Amino acid sequence: MAVGVLSPVEVRVLGSLVEKQITTPEYYPLSLNALTAACNQKSNRDPVVSYDEATVERGMDALREKKLAWVIKKADSRVLRYGHILPEAYRLEPAETAALCVLMLRGPLTVGEIRACSGRLHEFHDLTEVDDALNKLASNDQGPLVFKLPRLAGHKEARYVHLLSGEVKIDEIEVAQAKSEHAAQTRADLEAEVAALRRDLDELRQEFNEFKRLLE
Repeated sequence: MAVGVLSPVEVRVLGSLVEKQITTPEYYPLSLNALTAACNQKSNRDPVVSYDEATVERGMDALREKKLAWVIKKADSRVLRYGHILPEAYRLEPAETAALCVLMLRGPLTVGEIRACSGRLHEFHDLTEVDDALNKLASNDQGPLVFKLPRLAGHKEARYVHLLSGEVKIDEIEVAQAKSEHAAQTRADLEAEVAALRRDLDELRQEFNEFKRLLE
């Protein structure tokens, strides 16, 4: 069952549904408010987005048209609840679902990064199991769902990317990856500078307190 190319919003909505079903089953299916919060989560997301509920609802409508999601309203509630059928649509095993999910939510990742990021979704005992899941995703009956990017200069390992949004544009991904790494380095430099300033401030406080004691 081919479902067509997904937009970035649809990918984020679908990935968030998959993640929350596994990690917080007590809250699944999700309300629109909870789903929007999951999409806009600042941790474990790349890129970080800020969707309003209307945007998320449009994404859900598109996913329902593509037979990847559903909505229900329980008899004892007026709140609509949203769910997904990604594994059923593509006949995915739990390991494949987990690997695809982290790629949907975090962007291009190495095999090791996929294993590290999948902890709450699925326990990969070693990198071989991740490779196996990726190989199955790449040879899915409905067409490849992941693609192995060429290894970037200065990197030891190649990264994988999902194909739910169609064929990848390698040049654009490399540029985006370079920007992401630059931003991460800048953030690390700023954090180191703040830590150094805090140490200097602590030393000044200590010296000032010692000076006060001398005057007493």
